[in-house]
Amino acid sequence: MAIAMYPGTFDPITLGHIDLVQRASRLFERVIVAVAANPGKRPMFKLDERVRLASESLAHLDNVSVVGFGGLTVSYAQDNGVDVILRGLRAVSDFEYEFQLAGMNRHLADKVETMFLTPSEKYTYVSSTLVREIAAYQGDITSFVPDNVEAELRRRFGEGKAK
Repeated sequence: MAIAMYPGTFDPITLGHIDLVQRASRLFERVIVAVAANPGKRPMFKLDERVRLASESLAHLDNVSVVGFGGLTVSYAQDNGVDVILRGLRAVSDFEYEFQLAGMNRHLADKVETMFLTPSEKYTYVSSTLVREIAAYQGDITSFVPDNVEAELRRRFGEGKAK
């Protein structure tokens, strides 16, 4: 069986991400959730915090590991024996960018394949950006993130402090 890598910023990890990882863990011998440093996106959580939150959220999956990384995804994949890069598609609008990215990755490393997975219907509208915004205004995020992430967001924003 192949080794898969699911890269992303995971700022923070959501139940949609977890759904995808759980399904991938049944398809692959090993799944590496690769948390990208990605300073260009100016993430809310530091890299080590995002790695910790993802690790805690995925601890129940024996064949899943979580790592932080910087640089090109495809370079990490090549350096770590990854066969497949997993990408999530929530909506048709995601496809054009992801298709272009897959083509570029294939050009850079033709032995690393890209596979697209879609989340369960109940998570198609969930994004880390929306979760952060809802949490900032003390909205209910319990159906979008695991308990550890909800607690961290509540600590970060505090009660009554909209940012």
